[in-house]
Amino acid sequence: MKVQQFKARRNKAIKILFFLFLVVCISSVQAQNIDTIKGEIIDAQTDNPIPLARLQLNISNISTVSNSEGVFTLKYPSEATQNFVTITALGYNKRVIAIADLQEDFTTIKLDVSPTVLAQVDINTPNNARNLVKKMLSLKDENYFNNEVIMTGFYRETIKRRNRNASLSEAVVSIYKEPYTSYKQDDIMLIKARKQTNYARLDTVALKLQGGPYSALHTDIVKYSEYVFNENNLDSYNFSFEKSTQINNNLVYVVAFKQKENNTDALYYGKLYIDANSFALTRSAFNLNVENRVQATNLFIIKKPRKAVVYPTEAAYVVHYKNDNNKWQFAYSKITLAFKVKWKNRIFNTRYTLQSEMAITNWKDNTAKSTLKNRDKLKTNAILQDEASGFSEPDFWGKYNIIEPDKSIEYAINKINKEQKKE
Repeated sequence: MKVQQFKARRNKAIKILFFLFLVVCISSVQAQNIDTIKGEIIDAQTDNPIPLARLQLNISNISTVSNSEGVFTLKYPSEATQNFVTITALGYNKRVIAIADLQEDFTTIKLDVSPTVLAQVDINTPNNARNLVKKMLSLKDENYFNNEVIMTGFYRETIKRRNRNASLSEAVVSIYKEPYTSYKQDDIMLIKARKQTNYARLDTVALKLQGGPYSALHTDIVKYSEYVFNENNLDSYNFSFEKSTQINNNLVYVVAFKQKENNTDALYYGKLYIDANSFALTRSAFNLNVENRVQATNLFIIKKPRKAVVYPTEAAYVVHYKNDNNKWQFAYSKITLAFKVKWKNRIFNTRYTLQSEMAITNWKDNTAKSTLKNRDKLKTNAILQDEASGFSEPDFWGKYNIIEPDKSIEYAINKINKEQKKE
């Protein structure tokens, strides 16, 4: 009976999380002075950019991440000039730098690769990967935030037809996050957003991400464990150890997982990064197995034109957690989905790629237990509406931290601005 209830809940959850459908397309805040640091984070030996490095303002909950090209912008209150910034990245030694040492027009921060600690790994690594994952799941209540918090996050969503941008959405959101011990769903409110869609480039098919920021939030597989695996379905997977690494100068076990060969369901494969001290999940990168095309398609496609055959070719997910006072919480997520669309009267397939990411840039305890009114909540099946006017405002985001756009997104934003000036 429990297994049936779990499967029913999982299927319902997947309908909410996997979120894509196709349609035919014919508070006031107190003013404060804000300073900004801009720069890049690179490997000290190779000068290669380090993506998704976290920059955390000490004695504060303000943070941001570097983009895919290692570039970042960090905004902070002017009175914090005497503060420090901690920079961490997977496989690198952390650095702590005084803000006063970073106040240039554009600063380059170099990180050293963490040394391999083979002796420590050989001695301390558990000998059973499955048991380690089971222990990680059992310690959720102990390792993760068990109080209500209000987070500020930045969300970006792009859709490409082949290699050309067709839609760009960006938003700052307020997330009313429930404790990890609670089964209550998290709520989201839009603070400000902008979106532009080139429907002509979508070629009579418009891909729309149902739920928008909720999709990124539900990648928090510790909070929403029914989406991937939990103690009830571990037997569907094989687990194995890979080479350990470090995050924030702490040893991290790396566990690879994949579904068992005799299981033909659309399940997952990927890696779990588990802190060696607390046994908390610090991050994960995983993919949906899309070989079962019918089942994978049913997970994603809610509605499509009758004459179109649509199926996913890739579904990749990344989630990061951060440690605050020995408690872990959701910090970042990224989703990459690729689909092929074939019309019955056309020879060639069209490939669409949808990517969304969310970074938590600030948070505070919800000590007042405040909740969002229904009219202020973003619906879980909502679709962000087109609103392009914000792209022409140079300081549209104001004091809010964002993920710096990479070159392709920056090019798309510049093109939107040029088109608006012509109107």
